[in-house]
Amino acid sequence: MDLDALDAADPLAPFRDRFALPEGVVYLDGNSLGALPRATSAAVAKAVAEDWGQNLVKSWNTAGWIDLAADIARDLAVVIGAEPHELAVGDSISVNLFKLLGAARSLRPERPVILADKRNFPTDLYVAQGFAGLTGLGLQLVETPDELAAAVTAGTALVMASHVDYRSGAILDLDRLVRAAHDQGALCLVDLAHSAGVLRVDLAARDIDMAVGCGYKYLNGGPGAPAFLYLAERHHAAARQPITGWFGHAEPFAFEPTYRPAPGIRRFQAGTPPILSLVALREGIRIAAEAPIEPVRAKAKSLTTAFLTLVDQHLGDQSFTLVSPRDADKRGAQIALAHPDAYAITQALIARDVIPDYREPDIVRFGFAPLYLRHTDLQVAVARLATIMHERAYDQPAFRTRAKVT
Repeated sequence: MDLDALDAADPLAPFRDRFALPEGVVYLDGNSLGALPRATSAAVAKAVAEDWGQNLVKSWNTAGWIDLAADIARDLAVVIGAEPHELAVGDSISVNLFKLLGAARSLRPERPVILADKRNFPTDLYVAQGFAGLTGLGLQLVETPDELAAAVTAGTALVMASHVDYRSGAILDLDRLVRAAHDQGALCLVDLAHSAGVLRVDLAARDIDMAVGCGYKYLNGGPGAPAFLYLAERHHAAARQPITGWFGHAEPFAFEPTYRPAPGIRRFQAGTPPILSLVALREGIRIAAEAPIEPVRAKAKSLTTAFLTLVDQHLGDQSFTLVSPRDADKRGAQIALAHPDAYAITQALIARDVIPDYREPDIVRFGFAPLYLRHTDLQVAVARLATIMHERAYDQPAFRTRAKVT
């Protein structure tokens, strides 16, 4: 396996220079927080010093703040295969999920059940639990995402699932799930947190009804970046959302005492948008929109395959268990390895400038962002991991002390 040759032939190699990467660090956590685009610092500095500092409130008009979310939606639409007028950018996944649960309730008022799986990302389950508790809906949970399609019934209002499993990286068969939902008259909502920007999503082509996604992973929008929601145009006229904020009003600056929903997707906006965060997000999504998804996907498969090959060669005797699918076509851009000392191993790697993350109960999770990661970086990462394991360098009290963020 010639890693140098793979990098030399990489059509995405020029994108690496568009990110401000720390010297000497192998960053394998882009599936948790993407790297900083070089353009972001200047864009945010201008928004702070000039637009806010000098032009003050005028910038809502002169700097286009009022249209910033819609501008971002145009680039985001290219990334996830949607129309810009089907996307609302802002808030968090949790808030957007609540909005879409309300929309689903309004679209299928006679159906009493939300269907999800226990492996879904916890915040999605928490929001669904809260919404069900407020509305009297039932929340039915199956054990695994593969069981969802068979569990849809005539009483199901909405099937909710993640495109890519946050722990293992396994890709859900979306086409099968959408067919199963629609055959029973149910709606399908997909969480794109671990697929937007790194997998072909094609929301419209797949006939998906609803989706949510975040801006801070493979879209490189910065910590806590605004999220987005998608609602297929066919549902716009009938859908209602429960957070009726002033930016979702038909005429926000008429300051009417009674809510009138804006037409189309704009009714899914709520409060005043976070402009500085949107400015940062815009730069990350601009880059993602420029990167053709086919070479992005191909490189993700190549990176994860190369990493697994190196792990098999150098760490086969170290009690790691592969949690991710071995078939590259069935996994996203991450590899999860289970080990009894996973947390300490993660901390020892970070101390040696290789940055993955840890997920309960025993997973070291490695993310492979194709726009800035090189194949040769993997050789460095696995070599340092092998040294840590063979020397048991992770077996130190400092590496076993849990931080607030893992």
